[in-house]
Amino acid sequence: MSADERYDVIIVGGGFNGATTAAYLAKCGLSVCVLEERMECGGACESSEPIAGVRINPHAILMYGAPAPGFEQLELWKYGFRMDWNPLLQDLVKMVGRGALTTDGLVPMSEKDMMGWAKLVGMLGDPPFITELLRSIFWCPPHPPEVEVNAETIPYMQVYKQHAPDLWTEELLDMTMFDLLDEYCETDHFKVMWAVVAWGSGAAAHWEGVAIPAVGCAATLTLYGKTSVPRASMHGFFHSIFRCAVDHGAVFHTCCPVEEIIVQNGRAVGVRLRDDAAVGEKTIWADKAVISDVDIKQTFNKLIGPQHLDKSLLQRINDISLKGGSLYVSHILTREPLRCRQKFWSELMGYDPGLGPYPCDSREMYFDQVADVDSHKGDPTVPPERLIWLGTPTSRFDVTDPQCTIPGRYVMSPFYTFVPPPEYHVDGPDAIDKEKEKWNAYFRQAFSQVIENLTDDNIVHHWANTPYESEFRNTGLIGGTWCGTRHCDDQWWTQRPLPEMARYRVPGIDGLYLCHQTAGHPGGLCLMAISYNLMHILIEDGIAEPGDWWYPSPWYIPERGKISAIPRAKVT
Repeated sequence: MSADERYDVIIVGGGFNGATTAAYLAKCGLSVCVLEERMECGGACESSEPIAGVRINPHAILMYGAPAPGFEQLELWKYGFRMDWNPLLQDLVKMVGRGALTTDGLVPMSEKDMMGWAKLVGMLGDPPFITELLRSIFWCPPHPPEVEVNAETIPYMQVYKQHAPDLWTEELLDMTMFDLLDEYCETDHFKVMWAVVAWGSGAAAHWEGVAIPAVGCAATLTLYGKTSVPRASMHGFFHSIFRCAVDHGAVFHTCCPVEEIIVQNGRAVGVRLRDDAAVGEKTIWADKAVISDVDIKQTFNKLIGPQHLDKSLLQRINDISLKGGSLYVSHILTREPLRCRQKFWSELMGYDPGLGPYPCDSREMYFDQVADVDSHKGDPTVPPERLIWLGTPTSRFDVTDPQCTIPGRYVMSPFYTFVPPPEYHVDGPDAIDKEKEKWNAYFRQAFSQVIENLTDDNIVHHWANTPYESEFRNTGLIGGTWCGTRHCDDQWWTQRPLPEMARYRVPGIDGLYLCHQTAGHPGGLCLMAISYNLMHILIEDGIAEPGDWWYPSPWYIPERGKISAIPRAKVT
């Protein structure tokens, strides 16, 4: 590096959001430098090989970003992106006809269940409007502060009013997902099944005011993403983003932890690297902007520092809730393929035991688990027979892109179970870690309610990452999961993470922006959403000037006095 290393934009953190933002800005012609603390970029979109021939995904595995405009705008197919569409879920009739997993076996859904769900997600529209609905929920920047947020201005409410006026009611804004499902669906096991999917995906079914975001979380994974993974898993997806950014001129430096975001005269002007950074020059300057892809609490407490912040603002940031549940992730290698018990056999999946959730018998089971995670905030207390979990079926993966290539060995990965965020555990952040083998055995007992041959003589290895281990493995995963800050009504859209930062700007510091999943709408699992939404703001502030490839959200409202992100019509 030269003595005066200088770029238009510096991005602190090379996670998925940081790299996607770099790709967008580099395609605009800006010089961009991405600084990543770890040895590799990608954040939670990573793959690892615990032993040769076994590839697992410690965090994210499924495609929640399928509706994203970024696939078109960044032309990711040019950079190697390919989907490995789930062969199990191509037949929608078979998928919904399979039923929900309960302690009595597979229980079918009713016609009212299926038609009610299809109506809620826009599948019954003429034409279907599921793309518009999901983009309005996740891929739209929050409105500027001068716009009143109500049933007439919230994007997904506009979509319902246009395409399904019989669904539209102001009461949607106060409902839980359970309230909504009670109105349009019939059976409890169907409702619990979707509630568990939503809870594991972001906005939970029992939180008031986020009924439609919860439905969207479940729908973008299942109906739109078809519970599928990209070719070469999530890290393969990330590599297409990375190649796009590099092809447009972005520079990435790994092993380069940032010590401080430099603020001079109320403006972010660069960064200072830590002494152990793997580059010679420790100060890098930004002419236009610094963007943080580091979790919000570290960004403000460590990178910016209290000397540049109002004390009340810093306190409110530290008070942001992580209370949404965390995930204990298991990966199991066996000598024989795992198979489900006879009562869980289905025409769709045969004896493949994955694709939970289980058990979906009743809301009582659901709320028992919620009580452990959100109320007691301690170790699981429910019997393993009643523990709720989700799994990923082995037949989900194409034979040409398997998770395991060792002859005579099979891997099922990942299994997800809900536990409290380590920051809130009543016995301390490492409480679960201290008894990891005990909890591994407990979770295997829970999985064995569905899987008949999950026995000691069949198991070769059980790998697991606790939420606390996930935080150390991936420093952006505060709360031990990809959701991080809670997706409840008071931390959603124009409230996320705080009202004055909802449009990704840091108040009181010009040229400093946020793009981490804990620090902006929608966060969580909706890939390429934060970067797309942030682009509107960077255009407003005169930092980015995209070409004809750019199109904004149809529900975007420009901020008064700013440059609109809506392209001007060309004069012909």
